[in-house]
Amino acid sequence: MEPFEFVSPSSIDEAVKILASNGDKVRIMAGGTDMLVQMRAGRRTAPLVVDVKGIPELNNVSYDASKGLTLGAAVPCYKIYQDKSLAATYPGLIDSASLIGGIQIQGRASIGGNICNAAPSGDSIPVVIALGGVCNIAGPNGTRQLPVEEFCTAPGRNALENGELLVSVFIPAPQAKSGATYQRFIPRNEMDIAVVGVGTSVVLDASGQNFVSARIALASVGPTPIFAKAAGDSLAGKAVSEEAIQQASELAMSAATPITDMRGTIRQRTHLVGVFTRRTLNNAIDRARGG
Repeated sequence: MEPFEFVSPSSIDEAVKILASNGDKVRIMAGGTDMLVQMRAGRRTAPLVVDVKGIPELNNVSYDASKGLTLGAAVPCYKIYQDKSLAATYPGLIDSASLIGGIQIQGRASIGGNICNAAPSGDSIPVVIALGGVCNIAGPNGTRQLPVEEFCTAPGRNALENGELLVSVFIPAPQAKSGATYQRFIPRNEMDIAVVGVGTSVVLDASGQNFVSARIALASVGPTPIFAKAAGDSLAGKAVSEEAIQQASELAMSAATPITDMRGTIRQRTHLVGVFTRRTLNNAIDRARGG
């Protein structure tokens, strides 16, 4: 690993000034579980590392039952799944937070860091997209918001501009009769990269027998996580049925643009998108019905 300078700002303004004045020479570290590994392997260089874990807003977890969840970008995964209120309200988020690395990694890794790393296989990204997550960004020109599905722009690249940092992710409060889930396929039982991942959310009507809306997002089957909008939209207004779910799974398969590599083939990954879209939809439906 090449030597680097290290600073730890205590406020958003201080961090923005450091980032803006150093341009491409700076890298932001939340947990460091991705970045430090990449630097050690020589895949990234960072003459200056800015540790944002000391900034209060990035470590804040705020939940309002009428508004939703604001999750600081540096909040470690374990704080999410150990919070009983959040676990009960956002089980789909817990699905992904409990899968990122092993338990030691979860002591430092954050949902915000996972999103900023912008890996196509990022486990938290599909379910946050499915939940309608929005990135709260601060920079030299003030603050702005960006839907999570627009945040990842290429493998390892995101929409942050010079001097900007991700402060938090906002996830709306769940609607009545709603449910969400994330599932993935991996070759090993734990601590592996998803060959395919699918995050799904649904809202049902009062009877629990018809779809009001749905959102579906995919991991590891494109250069970025994919928001399969047409697949989710196809369910709106339809009765909950195997036929409707099958149609949505086929549209999700059409949205996927996988490659063949050492972890899987195009054919395998496309097939798995269909399988896991059906599985996650059924699981989300069960959760929406109180199961």
